[in-house]
Amino acid sequence: MSSVPTMPIPIPTNPNVIPGNTLPSAPASPPTPAPSPTPMHRAPDWSTADPREDIGYGFGYRHMRGAFAEMDNEERQRMLAELLNMCDGKLLGFVANFVGPRLKRDPFSVLPNELCLRILTFVDDPRTLARGSQVSRRWRELVSDDMAWKSMCEKHAYRRMSEEPHSQAGRSMPNAGNSLAPDLTRRMSLNTTPLVLPPTLSTRSSSSSRRRPKAISYRSHFKQRYQVETAWRVGGHVDTRQITPDQGVVTSLHLTPNYIIVALDNAKIHVFDTEGRHLRCLQGHVMGVWAMVPHGDTLVSGGCDRDVRVWDLTTGMAQHMLRGHTSTVRCLKMSGPNIAISGSRDTTLRVWDIRKGVCKHVLVGHQASVRCLEIHGDLVVSGSYDTTARIWSISEGRCLRTLQGHFSQIYAVAFDGRRVATGSLDTSVRVWDPRDGRCLAQLQGHTSLVGQLQLRGDTLVTGGSDGSVRVWSLQTYSAIHRLAAHDNSVTSLQFDDSRIVSGGSDGRVKVWDLHHGNQVRELGSPAEAVWRVVFEDEKAVVLASRAGKTVMEVWSFAPPPESEESSSAFSAPSVVRSKKSTSSTVIAPYQHPVHGERPTYPQSHDDRLAAQAIEEESRKATRLQTRSTLHQQQDELMTDVYDTELRVEDVQEEDETSMASELDMEPESSVSALARTL
Repeated sequence: MSSVPTMPIPIPTNPNVIPGNTLPSAPASPPTPAPSPTPMHRAPDWSTADPREDIGYGFGYRHMRGAFAEMDNEERQRMLAELLNMCDGKLLGFVANFVGPRLKRDPFSVLPNELCLRILTFVDDPRTLARGSQVSRRWRELVSDDMAWKSMCEKHAYRRMSEEPHSQAGRSMPNAGNSLAPDLTRRMSLNTTPLVLPPTLSTRSSSSSRRRPKAISYRSHFKQRYQVETAWRVGGHVDTRQITPDQGVVTSLHLTPNYIIVALDNAKIHVFDTEGRHLRCLQGHVMGVWAMVPHGDTLVSGGCDRDVRVWDLTTGMAQHMLRGHTSTVRCLKMSGPNIAISGSRDTTLRVWDIRKGVCKHVLVGHQASVRCLEIHGDLVVSGSYDTTARIWSISEGRCLRTLQGHFSQIYAVAFDGRRVATGSLDTSVRVWDPRDGRCLAQLQGHTSLVGQLQLRGDTLVTGGSDGSVRVWSLQTYSAIHRLAAHDNSVTSLQFDDSRIVSGGSDGRVKVWDLHHGNQVRELGSPAEAVWRVVFEDEKAVVLASRAGKTVMEVWSFAPPPESEESSSAFSAPSVVRSKKSTSSTVIAPYQHPVHGERPTYPQSHDDRLAAQAIEEESRKATRLQTRSTLHQQQDELMTDVYDTELRVEDVQEEDETSMASELDMEPESSVSALARTL
């Protein structure tokens, strides 16, 4: 079968006059780009051909190359045109594949550093940056610059480094010297080694005694934040599981940088470290503890015995016992390290100097029990069963304004200095202006008591006894998300910049996406009821009722230490698992040990059976959750995102041109094409 005839290529008589061009001086158009050959089918290098081989025309390759080298450009063009006219389609395709890559150039090798870094700021996917760092030394040096990763942090709405907890002055933000733009050209011209970033540092460890240093570059900051966010979605593990034989109800839970503190209605306060190890039991109250607030190593508590007690958490000793209330102390807050404010069922609030152990002011005005209060600066807002909220001056000890509008008891209040939000038994949420006391909005939607409120910026999140969680915009005073969160009352609610964590009396703990309103996951297996849930950036504490016992679970979402990480800098999160189970350790009445010995906690046969049942239930839930998440998410995890720290020293500088040739761009359009691609 004869081959398909090809159109002859015109043989130009003048290199500046090409048929089809209307202007004699028009330059020749570049050839149409052809697909780059794959690495496995790279075009052969004919320069190594044996010169003794003959092509059938009476002279060898050596003579042909020599003759071609002696020609001028016009003669070479005529020769190439003659040869190409003799080729069929298959040979022309071979020529296109052979010539195409030689017309490409790496744009980053010719563009100035400032423009290269500007192009990289348009990249949205961190995997793109990670893969780009493996192209060549030049690409790796550009991708390692902080400018690209700062932009990536902003795109992913990760908090600024200066906002991270436990920041250190002078180390929270990278300095100008971390950017390649001003001095990269000078360093590369001196043929110095590529930029070596400081070791990646994480902001926090699960242990308060060996907290890791702050991340000191945007690249390491993004890495740490990405690992934490991924662990919240599909990873994390239970550090500790504590079981108490007490039948008391959990009334309060606090998670601080150094302690986990649990208060019960049986007059006991248990103190743990942040890994869940029991430290001590604070004993002194003679009736249930219904309110407490920590500040550093100081804890203030109050309860049904009408006393307010001040504790030193490092020793477990009571520093002061403050008396004055005539009924149950229902709420407590602190204004700085020295001032505490308590609200009681005796209708009063009291301002205490906890260093001196004296009462500074008695705030009188409510006509019923003071149920909740919140502090901002010198102002305290209290909510009462008399259906009103009041704004007080702490320093002056007097009522500034009374907020009236609810038709039933107020159970929750939030205050950020600009707005006051109150939740009531009348199913409504009201937003107030603290400056003049007027009601800015009445938010309707809940069908039962609104007992959970949190205010953060222009976002308000509410939870009710109807089991729903609602996210409100305080700019438009409208609902952003309506979440059917639980089958019964919402018992605990907290949110941060990216997620909402809710616990309900249906025994479930759920994590929600704040921005999209979808459920991200469920923490652990369902329990009988969830008493309290608190979380911080890398840790969550859940107190729930399981098999008739109160169980505390400490979840960790912290990235692994650098020494435990794989060679890939951005590794997949660990699968949900129980890191260590301490079910044999129970929360029991604290007994002072003999000097030099650790305290022991008794455990009955029923406790051991309950612990075994809970462990088996947890293992089943872990297996089910592992199967469902791994098949759906593991392939999509950024196991290759953190490949920016893979070894690239074996990439030779002469390979840069061949690697960049696979970008498949023409020289004239490299900048615009790369910008479109990014």
